[in-house]
Amino acid sequence: MTTADDTRTRILAAARELFAERGYAATSLADIAAAVGLTKTAVAYHFHPKDRLAAEILSPAADDMLALLDAGHESRDDFVEALVGFAVRYRSVIRLFMEDLAGDDSVSPVSPGSERAVIRTYRDEIFTKLVGEDPGAETRLKGWALLGALQWGTVKTMDLPEDQVRAAMLESARAIWQDPRGG
Repeated sequence: MTTADDTRTRILAAARELFAERGYAATSLADIAAAVGLTKTAVAYHFHPKDRLAAEILSPAADDMLALLDAGHESRDDFVEALVGFAVRYRSVIRLFMEDLAGDDSVSPVSPGSERAVIRTYRDEIFTKLVGEDPGAETRLKGWALLGALQWGTVKTMDLPEDQVRAAMLESARAIWQDPRGG
């Protein structure tokens, strides 16, 4: 006999997969229901509105992000390695952040306390931990280059094994911070 917890787990797994494949906005409760063999009403019973489903999927990543930001890292390299590990482990969640919730700061206003505001706060804290409080122009550019590479590099390689993506992302991250002048 299937329990409510089993059903919720199946719904979450299907939603995670569909959100990673299609994006949050392009995935309906009916799509999720079809993937698990339930009615839309049954899915809505467990997760209505759809935002509750996204929040439950995002929760473990948010907890791990807080732990990453709170951890003492001995060097920028240590932090970058931990950040790459996080990005690869949660690449399906990062896709949800990037393509559906985050938006562009200069294009769309953000309501205080909204999901988008929370995501931008995490992004800004990661950036500050990466480059420091008052970075110069080159350090700022390298910081945004690294974050962009991590975001797109993990999101657009969902079909590749995590170990391969992690190794390539670490190599790329180290190359960004390497001084070509030998310094």
